[in-house]
Amino acid sequence: MQKAVPCMLMRGGTSKGTYYLDSDLPADASEREALLLAVMGSPDPRQIDGVGGAHPLTSKVAIVKKSEREGVDVDYLFVQVVVDEARTTTAQNCGNILAGVGPFAIDKGLVPAEDGETVVTVFMENTDSIARQRILTPGGKVQYEGDAAIDGVPGTHAPIMIEFVGVAGSSCGALFPTGNVVDEIEGIPVTLVDNGMPVVMIAADAVGLDGNEAIEELEANQQLKDKIEVIRLQAGQLMNLGDVSDKTVPKMTIVSRATKGGLLNTRSFIPHRVHEAVGVLAAASVAVAAVTKGAVGNDVAVIPEGERKLCYVEHPTGALAVEMELNDDPDDPEPKSTAIMRTARLLMSGMAFYIPSE
Repeated sequence: MQKAVPCMLMRGGTSKGTYYLDSDLPADASEREALLLAVMGSPDPRQIDGVGGAHPLTSKVAIVKKSEREGVDVDYLFVQVVVDEARTTTAQNCGNILAGVGPFAIDKGLVPAEDGETVVTVFMENTDSIARQRILTPGGKVQYEGDAAIDGVPGTHAPIMIEFVGVAGSSCGALFPTGNVVDEIEGIPVTLVDNGMPVVMIAADAVGLDGNEAIEELEANQQLKDKIEVIRLQAGQLMNLGDVSDKTVPKMTIVSRATKGGLLNTRSFIPHRVHEAVGVLAAASVAVAAVTKGAVGNDVAVIPEGERKLCYVEHPTGALAVEMELNDDPDDPEPKSTAIMRTARLLMSGMAFYIPSE
């Protein structure tokens, strides 16, 4: 017999996924994983028997509950549902799906809406860090319509400003987990950085690229993907992530000189498919490394003036704006705050039906 579970289908930033109240899901971890896989339609490359979109960016989950932490409104657990394997992972955070958490929490009554704007403070369970979201709520209702545009999403929507608090080193223990701004793996200089997302930065010319390659060209280059995976596995150990062979972190980011007036140009592997844009927290990690003297990409980065810098991280479908306020100490690269503008939209609300696994 089919079963049903309440959920919302939302676009958050340049990703899409299902959003659940924690109380609507099984408490048992294995039962919960089976449910999430079944709703998405995994494992299947097309996810034809579920609501997943046959791509890691559209096979994501947010689990939300009212927080018991002082000064925090809701707790958010991000789950990546693997498309073609019967596996989920919580080893990373997702800043795009985070964009939908505030609106979801308000719509579900977890956070009372103010008339005009509502600030939602979110504890991100994956990385033990906090984000503050500013949601437009005229008349006490979430406004999804607006004139804010983000690259990778058609049309315009209401802006959602997200400020990340204390995310540096949230997964790896330090902004630069090895204590170096540059390391060497397989003879290639790399920067290992974690400003909310573990990222390995590699200069495009170090792997025989110009950095402007199309997504399809990169995904068809098996020799390149094999080399990047070898580097990723070693980087995971150096970044205090352990064996990452079954994890989706660290993200592998090829960087080159910007071509549209931005900070840097990127091509991101997530980790085995090429991102059509760039992850929110990955962009935050790239930006803070790019402004750090000696890091990979710093030599070609176009860095804005001032302590508060608005940096545009370029990607295959546009650019993502990262606002950083730097530390007063020039020898301390950890930023005081990192903020990003995203949008989100509620696509569907109701019951998701699935067939329980045997």
